[in-house]
Amino acid sequence: MAAAIAVTPFLNNAATVLVMAPIAASFAASLNYKPDAFLMAVAIGAGCDFLTPIGHQCNTLVMGPGGYRYGDYARLGAPLSIIVLLVATPLLLLVWPLT
Repeated sequence: MAAAIAVTPFLNNAATVLVMAPIAASFAASLNYKPDAFLMAVAIGAGCDFLTPIGHQCNTLVMGPGGYRYGDYARLGAPLSIIVLLVATPLLLLVWPLT
C-alpha cells in the first residue's frame, strides 16, 4: 500500500494499479499467501493520493478555487496518508485474511 501511495502522485491511478498489481500478486504468491489483501492494498493505495495536486483530478479541481499551493498538498496529505496506512492495513487483514 505504501508503494502504491508513493507511485500514484506520478502516475494515473489506473496506471498505478496496472503496474503494482502484478508485483503484489507475485509477492503474495512467493510468500504462499492469498493475493486478495495484497491486491486490495494496491487498490486502496492508488486511490488515496493526497500528496500532490496532479495525482488525482479532484485535487487539481479544488486547487484554484480553494487557493491551495502545491506545498499545501504534501503538508496536509502526508499525515492523511499515514492515517490511511495505519487504519487500512489491519482492516484489510481482518476482511481478507492472508491464509
